[in-house]
Amino acid sequence: MLSILTLIFVVSTAYAGLWPKGTYTLVKPKAGCPFGWKEGWRDQDNEDSRNRNSITWGHHFYGTFGVNMMFHYCTKDEHVISGHSDWPRGNYCILRQGISCPPGFGTGSILWDDEDRNSNSLGGVLPSGEYGENTLINYCCRSDGLARKRISLPKRKPFYLLRFRSHCQQVKGMLVREEIVLTDDEDTRNGNRVSGDHPMNDGGVNNRLYYCYYH
Repeated sequence: MLSILTLIFVVSTAYAGLWPKGTYTLVKPKAGCPFGWKEGWRDQDNEDSRNRNSITWGHHFYGTFGVNMMFHYCTKDEHVISGHSDWPRGNYCILRQGISCPPGFGTGSILWDDEDRNSNSLGGVLPSGEYGENTLINYCCRSDGLARKRISLPKRKPFYLLRFRSHCQQVKGMLVREEIVLTDDEDTRNGNRVSGDHPMNDGGVNNRLYYCYYH
């Protein structure tokens, strides 16, 4: 009897350390991607004239950040071993991978009107979107729980979520730090736009997103 209980505990603990089922993308931190996830990057050529890009001092993003912004991404596909659970209820966003979001999320997008004469580039596996002269990224967001109610997610490595309609979602056993990214987008006939359920964004001619770093 004791051995059966021990086995159940070991299996439960193992699954607790696995990411929710489904396919999705997270922004890559300096600590790296979860084991087995696919990686990719997008280099956005932002406004050239009097560029005002900014990023929280001491941030933990993996990439290159100056007058242009290069973010890296971690994508979990159907071949990665995952837990049996869906994403927990809460108030947060992840990045969409594929044609739909995991159960419980609404979908939306943000368009960055990059510099008109730009040298945008990319590589690897990226979140769902459009990557040409401008950058459009699709997101999955939910607000079916309280941000202050701690949710269970793997805590063996740091990771990022995004704010949706509240403060940063609390996660069991982890500290959280808000990190803000402002991109100075095209000044002339700016075409920035948002749609659907998208991360908190000041909007306007420049996009400002609020990331939550868990460690």
